[in-house]
Amino acid sequence: MTSKTLTVPAAALGTWAWGDSGEAGDGYFGSRLSESGLREVVEKAQSSGFTLWDSAAVYGMGRSETVLAQALMGYDRSEYQLSTKFTPQIAGDGDNPVADMLEQSLARLGTDYVDLYWIHNPADVARWTPLLIPLLRSGRIKQVGVSNHNLREIALADRILGEAGFRVEAVQNHYSLLYRGSERAGILDHCREHGVPFFSYMVLEQGALTGKYSPANPLPEGSSRAAVYNGVLPRLRTLTDRMRDIGETRGTSAAEVATAWAIAKGTTPIIGVTKPEHVDGLVRARDLKLADEEVAELETLADDANVDTRGSWEHEM
Repeated sequence: MTSKTLTVPAAALGTWAWGDSGEAGDGYFGSRLSESGLREVVEKAQSSGFTLWDSAAVYGMGRSETVLAQALMGYDRSEYQLSTKFTPQIAGDGDNPVADMLEQSLARLGTDYVDLYWIHNPADVARWTPLLIPLLRSGRIKQVGVSNHNLREIALADRILGEAGFRVEAVQNHYSLLYRGSERAGILDHCREHGVPFFSYMVLEQGALTGKYSPANPLPEGSSRAAVYNGVLPRLRTLTDRMRDIGETRGTSAAEVATAWAIAKGTTPIIGVTKPEHVDGLVRARDLKLADEEVAELETLADDANVDTRGSWEHEM
């Protein structure tokens, strides 16, 4: 599936956790990421056809972009695609805060253009969207996407860009078995009708849908994920058990079933990868074709769990 210069793979690779400094207590996942380890992740991903890397200026306040550039060193720029974000909440007060933030990202990423540049949150669509137009014209950004925007905000951004001959080329929202707000609000249908790729993030709900965690084996105490998910793990048990069962019959895992579900729904999941085996899992998820009945059954079990995992940064879709 190609949108002008953007080639959309089965899944995109998320580098939010690459913003970890490695200092004790500073890791999102308590991870210990090393340069050689992330280089191994990149090599496996690139050779497996996963070549779209998603970051943001705000991930580790620039550290994610810097680390990603180091890991991609030596690859020709045409061999991978970069996706990063303008976050209005950290905008400076210069003449063009969008251009300023982009220039900082380009410097960290070691490149002179970004394949896909997102407005991260819809703080003021009418204010920020016009500032992307000169960056599109100059080629500093090839495509514009919007993240965490509802249908009305997507339409407004599209109208502003359309007046200059451009359009919203991608949408990125929180979308998982547990949180289908974008589907219920008609955003998935809108994207399908207009040929706009929909990127789904938090498909695994920060680990809660991997099948690794249960009331007996909760998420790590003291982590922000534990505060959000540990209380609802008992209600997720039937769903994650069924995902595990489906996975076992296909030689794969519950996490890969969750990812395959997002692909079956016509979305491009953004999956955080910090270990080479995460890429192996993505290959299995890409090859896993769920039957329509399995998709419907999983959604019914997810609805029955009746949990709301909307993030504090998201408004209603």
